[in-house]
Amino acid sequence: MRAPLRLHPKNPRYFTDDGRRAIYLTGSHTWSNLQDMGASDPPAPFDFSAYLDFLKRHHHNFIRLWRWEPPRWRYPNMKVCFCQPHPWMRTGPGTARDSKPKFNLNRFDEAYFQRLRERVQEAARRDIYVSIMLFEGHSLKWAEEAWEYHPFHPDNNVNGINAGHIDYYTLKRSQVLALQEAYVRRVIDTVNDLHNVLYEVCNEAGEYSTEWQYHFIRFIKQYEGQKGQQHPVGMTFQWGEPAGTMNNLFRSPADWISPSPDGGYRDDPPANDWRNNGNGRKVVLNDTDHLWGEGGDPQWVWKTFTRGHHPLFMDRIVEIQRGMVVWQGQPGEEIPNAQAIRKAMGVTRQVASQMRLAETLPLPELASSRYCLAAVGKQYVVYLPEGGEVVVDLSGAQGLFQVQWVHPVEGNVEPASPVQGGGPRSLKAPFEGDAVAVLQAG
Repeated sequence: MRAPLRLHPKNPRYFTDDGRRAIYLTGSHTWSNLQDMGASDPPAPFDFSAYLDFLKRHHHNFIRLWRWEPPRWRYPNMKVCFCQPHPWMRTGPGTARDSKPKFNLNRFDEAYFQRLRERVQEAARRDIYVSIMLFEGHSLKWAEEAWEYHPFHPDNNVNGINAGHIDYYTLKRSQVLALQEAYVRRVIDTVNDLHNVLYEVCNEAGEYSTEWQYHFIRFIKQYEGQKGQQHPVGMTFQWGEPAGTMNNLFRSPADWISPSPDGGYRDDPPANDWRNNGNGRKVVLNDTDHLWGEGGDPQWVWKTFTRGHHPLFMDRIVEIQRGMVVWQGQPGEEIPNAQAIRKAMGVTRQVASQMRLAETLPLPELASSRYCLAAVGKQYVVYLPEGGEVVVDLSGAQGLFQVQWVHPVEGNVEPASPVQGGGPRSLKAPFEGDAVAVLQAG
């Protein structure tokens, strides 16, 4: 990590830290990786070091660092979930609705920001990038009791602040906005000198939050512009009634976005190609959290990668969680396909590390399977969702190409006979099931 990430000047599907090499991001994230969460009060501590070791074993290099706003809430058909620490001190006088001292929204809890900094630093020592989630909008809209216990509910703070429920994610209340801006400045002050930082304004606040999110994207960029370093800022899918649109994301001032299920991002992600669709130059982190909540499979991972995006996995990581209240199902159960998804993401990163990634384009038209990431004339990565045979168009290439077949989950590599450039070439996978062909000039 030579410097903070910024959009690659020649290929802004990717970030760079030196203006030359393109950096591919992928990884598992889980709900309790910043604040401790669980069915007990206080919740059991989350083993962050074990979590980072887990990511390294799977060759992952990116996480979303989750922030939850209320100290307790409950989703339908789930137990009550407790969460701590929080950005503000609970000084009182008076008790909040959870029978604990009220929050003082003018006094930050240094323990929260110390934990934030230490976790970002620990991730950096393992070469893992961290997107810091500043606000979390889904629970306040959809979880029972979330607003009742939120620090900005008038019964829970000593400052006389009433955010008005989901008005919290709008520009309607100047006092609320001023406190939010003070908190965001404090986060930036805490981590601005670190290289592995990105920001996410808010997780899944609805369409009503659009201008508020745009405000904070600009606010972060302006405030960091006065400091030593600047970091990428992201906007993720707006879940709600009504939900936000993909246009809201693409026209935003964000550097990176995470899409909705609309537009095929689950089953057939569109190529990240602004030349054809006018979407604008943004890094797309395609996250199962916004597509399914919990879901995905290894085929989705490779489709995402070969269409010029970055796959992220919302992961329970059962071997680490202790008493965590999971979003769906019961504690102790993995998400279906979880281990295969994790391994597939790691294999995509290993393949990406051997590519001229900054020169690549997602070019579905070059492969009969419709999944091809290529630096034309130099390298081609072709995914075969159904396995079998594929025709690769090498009309724009000359000379001999070495061919390797890669197992999309296990990462096993099998060499194959070279092929000559200059026209369409047929390749057949040497094993059953989906497969990846890597063609290299020379």
